[in-house]
Amino acid sequence: MPKNNTSWDLSVLFENNEAAEKALAEFKTYIPLSKAYEGKLSSESSLAAYLRLDKEATLKLVRLYYYAEMLSDLNKKNVENAALLSKIELANHEYSAANSFFQPEIIAIGEEKIKQFLAKYPEFAELSFTFRKIFAQQEHVLDAEKESLLSAYSPLLREGGTLYSQLSVADGMSKECTLSDGSKVNVSQANWTLLIEKAKTAEDRQRIFETLYSHYDLHKNTYGEIYNLVLQAQLATKKSRGYKSIVETHLKHNNIPVSVLENLIDVASHGSEPLKKYIRLRAKALGLEKHRSYDRFLQLAQSDKEYTYEQAKETFFASIKRFPKTFQDKAHEVLADGYVDVYPSEGKRTGAYSNGGYDLHPFILLNFVGKLDDVFTLAHEAGHSIHTLFSEESQPTLAQDYTIFVAEIASTFNEHNLLDYLLKEGDLDKNDRIFLLQKAIDEIVGTFYRQTLFGHYEYEMAKKVENGEPINYQVASKVMEDLYRDYYGIEIAEEKLKPLVWAYIPHLFYTPFYVYQYATSFTSSMLIYERVNNDEEGAFEQYLGLLRSGGSDYPVDQVKEAGVDLTTKTPFEAVVRRMTYLVDELEKLLKE
Repeated sequence: MPKNNTSWDLSVLFENNEAAEKALAEFKTYIPLSKAYEGKLSSESSLAAYLRLDKEATLKLVRLYYYAEMLSDLNKKNVENAALLSKIELANHEYSAANSFFQPEIIAIGEEKIKQFLAKYPEFAELSFTFRKIFAQQEHVLDAEKESLLSAYSPLLREGGTLYSQLSVADGMSKECTLSDGSKVNVSQANWTLLIEKAKTAEDRQRIFETLYSHYDLHKNTYGEIYNLVLQAQLATKKSRGYKSIVETHLKHNNIPVSVLENLIDVASHGSEPLKKYIRLRAKALGLEKHRSYDRFLQLAQSDKEYTYEQAKETFFASIKRFPKTFQDKAHEVLADGYVDVYPSEGKRTGAYSNGGYDLHPFILLNFVGKLDDVFTLAHEAGHSIHTLFSEESQPTLAQDYTIFVAEIASTFNEHNLLDYLLKEGDLDKNDRIFLLQKAIDEIVGTFYRQTLFGHYEYEMAKKVENGEPINYQVASKVMEDLYRDYYGIEIAEEKLKPLVWAYIPHLFYTPFYVYQYATSFTSSMLIYERVNNDEEGAFEQYLGLLRSGGSDYPVDQVKEAGVDLTTKTPFEAVVRRMTYLVDELEKLLKE
């Protein structure tokens, strides 16, 4: 049992680091064992033995990785824990390199023979979709020798992200800013948005923002070359594996049509009028001469409501009482003692997340301080964990890991529901209602418009590098200026350093073509929630079917089964309509 009911009990994974180190040594023995099967998978008995071995290794690795990552997240200052995580990541790379022969040999065996193998060995039915994806991608899988060569170069393809991390995190530091009244504040990645929100004047907000971005300005040439490296790595993958475009390299493995991203971009960029109206409303309500991009952190109203952690849980539980008992039971289970680390502490990672899968109970990290936002964060992360439990309950071990494309559906579904519950049932005054409306609008702005803007940015930059155009900080900044004008109606060139925002967004460097999936997930969850809220027959069961499907099918097909067809523009247009409605409601409330 945990020491108290608000901390993780990681002993369910490993008793201590010594036990984890022992398990890591055991995992490393699988590297030569699996490598020994190279060239032998055409034999059914050898393939079966290899798959059993690989499953054992995978489950050991997942347990190790979860333990080390979470332990490190509890105290980023702990060097020993960071070292353990690094060793596990290195072992993972060594294992992946040793197994690079797998896909080429499976493709050489042929799809029909693999189907016969699965019929003969039903224990491997959980890998049916894995094999299906391999054969769908076979034109992009090279022979064993070439795959081994590419595997050797794979760390270099990720070097752009590593360099970015070193420059932004390791070499980043807080900087002192002198405010207009002569007082001084230290500005860092962790506190700058809060400082902006509390700043008393537009001049101070500008000073705080420029203090933060001075790091990107000082290193803009280096950031430009690092981003060029990231883009060139993607171009190399496109060329070496025979994809039609860089975009396709990121979408095809999950069978996501490029039209899904293009439809999203088209609707969001041409449907930005409600966003521009919201910016105008904010400028008027806040008395701003001009609404700068960083003014988005200013609240139109403050909510003084405070919650204990127990009250936050009870509020969330009350909001889902209208849903089936099986869903409510999962909600209670994911917030059980030992599986949630609740409060901030020295060295603890900021933000929040949920992990889990591969038959491991999900864990939730929070940094709960008792604000209304924290209640929404709790509901959000509980949604992820509920999704994981339904997947684990319904899918075999190796088919439980769902894609990023659908990952944000369950989390934002809970947020939509909590918002409606509080607006209908909560004891709210005018300020509380403005606060909640702004929160709902800001969620659409941040998740649908802003993330699509960044996906649009990657789309445009990918085309430039494919066309052989030079990439530097000036090119990168100019594209961002154009997009902010199209989406927000804001001239960020007037903000001096804001055009460097591309250097501020880590996903562009770490996980290219990741961020647009927040928008597709949000769109899906909103329409699924509307169907449930309108009591459409079978809507909630279809939603549970999506959660239960785990990683057993392609994400666009999973979402379609739940009633949302992302290959059309219709779902994205519905988000624009929702944004229009909420902004109009806010306008009415501000006039009262």
